[in-house]
Amino acid sequence: MPEAMTEETPGIKIRTEVKPQDAAAALVREPDIVIRDVNLSYGDNHALHDITMDIEDRRVTAFIGPSGCGKSTLLRCLNRMNDLIDNVKTTGEIKVKGLDINAPTTDVIEVRRRVGMVFQKSNPFPKSIYENVVYGLRIAGINDKAVLDEACERSLRGAALWDEAKDRLQESGLSLSGGQMQRLCIARAIAVEPEIVLMDEPCSALDPIATLKIEELIYSLKEKYTIVIVTHNLQQAARVSDRTGFFWLGRLVEYGATPDMFTRPQDKLTEDYVTGRFG
Repeated sequence: MPEAMTEETPGIKIRTEVKPQDAAAALVREPDIVIRDVNLSYGDNHALHDITMDIEDRRVTAFIGPSGCGKSTLLRCLNRMNDLIDNVKTTGEIKVKGLDINAPTTDVIEVRRRVGMVFQKSNPFPKSIYENVVYGLRIAGINDKAVLDEACERSLRGAALWDEAKDRLQESGLSLSGGQMQRLCIARAIAVEPEIVLMDEPCSALDPIATLKIEELIYSLKEKYTIVIVTHNLQQAARVSDRTGFFWLGRLVEYGATPDMFTRPQDKLTEDYVTGRFG
């Protein structure tokens, strides 16, 4: 990992990467994800209120907040997973790499190819490790064995699973440990070469050792992907993310650089949450 410096707040260690930035490029580059005035309702339940934020290229952005605050709902907006729920109404604008993903002419399948997702509970298919990884490519009509073999190895290496799985590719994905299955799901997500990777509580069902491996993996994946993670674990958000958004009752209360959010929050509600006064 790159050289880093550590700041501390009670109970939390924050690791922040030291990188030179190209200020001129930052001024002209549009963020990977642009969210403007997004509202979402499940029937009469108004779940998201006027969410506006930019999510930067090749950074890890964490959504934090108590249960039911809207963070997972917003995450699912980013690849239109909420479309699968009845009686959902979404307004506002979400652009991914310049594409208005809610436009009537937008291909939802293409959105989900560009924006991969890893769920809270690892969900390998009842297939071999190999077939789990290449599943998305087969669905896309790719059956060339050399292409699939290359994609399988590349993706398992990218998910830090190749060394553990290379001699077991024909075994069931369900034969892996919990942490390995979650990394297999990450390999499956990146096999189709998305531009964005969404992670909804990816470590909540894992033990501390497996959690550490996933966190190290997230840190390395941001070299290639823009990552958005939902987590209840404040220490995890502090360790892995570059920017953090705090949500409360469907509203974005505060959003900024992770060190600032945890050591110098601007909103009293944010301060109360990150210091453990509620949550």
